[in-house]
Amino acid sequence: MKLKKQPKLKRVRTNEQMAMTVSWISIVINIFLSAFKLIAGIVGNSSAMIADAVHTISDAATTGIVMIGIKLSNRASDKDHQYGHERFECVAAILLSIVLFLVGIGIGNQGLQKVLHVDTETIAVPGMIALFAAIASILVKEAMYWYTWIVAKKIKSTALMADAWHHRSDGLSSIGSLIGIGGAMLGLPILDPLAALVICFFILKVSYDIFTEAIGKMTDKATDEKTTLTIRTIAFSQDGVIDVDKLKTRVFGDKIYIDVEIRVDGSLTLNEAHEISERVHDAIEKHVPNVKHCMVHVNPS
Repeated sequence: MKLKKQPKLKRVRTNEQMAMTVSWISIVINIFLSAFKLIAGIVGNSSAMIADAVHTISDAATTGIVMIGIKLSNRASDKDHQYGHERFECVAAILLSIVLFLVGIGIGNQGLQKVLHVDTETIAVPGMIALFAAIASILVKEAMYWYTWIVAKKIKSTALMADAWHHRSDGLSSIGSLIGIGGAMLGLPILDPLAALVICFFILKVSYDIFTEAIGKMTDKATDEKTTLTIRTIAFSQDGVIDVDKLKTRVFGDKIYIDVEIRVDGSLTLNEAHEISERVHDAIEKHVPNVKHCMVHVNPS
């Protein structure tokens, strides 16, 4: 008798594995890109491109912070951390927001100094290789931003999302370099510092957004109104539920904790009321993504 060939099971990758893959790719690309930009800056006589190369190598270092944060956040619960370690990812996001803030301040300070002293500075005209390196950097960093952003959105990773915005900040820095190099080649060196000031504003705005989101998750911020309404609707739609008396949610890292109180017929037996609460619990965990824990309390009507 000929045995049927069993279909191969598709391997499901965990969120941690996807995050680690993105991070390693980011590190490798950043190392090669920074080396290319450094060579282009030296050969092309562009101080802006050399500074841009240093910014890119800092991306590799901060991606290492992301990897450590994600690795720690995915550790299993233990005696000292019985609710898990998800908040380590928020810590990584906060560190990245601080790095972005410092980068933005640094770019803004350099731009301001150049604006104030633009008449007294002698700026060497960069070569075409520096201009080409700036264009290549913008394209590569924007591609890395979208790649990292898509994965971060999929696995709901705050730290990875922060790293995605760090890629974009590097791309914005390269735009400043492109404008500055092009402006110097056209005899308009003032364009470089002005572009730097605009880029500084956007980087500081991103760092603020990342910081506030991470702090919100660290301090048990509730889920958004849409998710809360979805949870309430799911609980109320289960057979035997008369009403939802109370619903509390909190975001814990990239997970959600839910406490819901439902009202049921007071004449039901304990087993019957328990079965209703189990249906509510299972339905919520099935239809709401990233639920870490769901507690259902039953009130008699």
